[in-house]
Amino acid sequence: MKQLRTLLEEKGFYRIPLKKLATGHYKLIAKINGKKGAFILDTGASTSCIGMEHIAYFKLFNEESETKAAGAGAINMTTEIARKNNIGIAKWKRKNITFVLFDLSHVNEALRQADEEPVHGILGADLLKKGRAVIDYGRNVCYIL
Repeated sequence: MKQLRTLLEEKGFYRIPLKKLATGHYKLIAKINGKKGAFILDTGASTSCIGMEHIAYFKLFNEESETKAAGAGAINMTTEIARKNNIGIAKWKRKNITFVLFDLSHVNEALRQADEEPVHGILGADLLKKGRAVIDYGRNVCYIL
């Protein structure tokens, strides 16, 4: 029987190592519009997001949004949206990615309390679905097409 890695790589999937944090989350490095950032990989987050304080760093063009965000212990948070962004994770690259922008201080405070470094954002189910992601929890890796 073929190993999962062999099977997926033969089908063109890219292997992305994940770092397991003390909080149980997985972290990875991604490039947004050419700038490196730290992101939590979160299958439970419906949309990928970036903290508002990183708009200039990632060269995002933000627009107003009527959507309110909720999750990770916070509700009814004001959001903005940034469309038409490029993302790269290892050798995997995609264009025309949309991010929700909102205050991630509650997420980063929880990470600090666990002695973990803060993150720039969260990569959610929208991006994982686009890339047909497969997560190998036993090996702490994600495969994405």
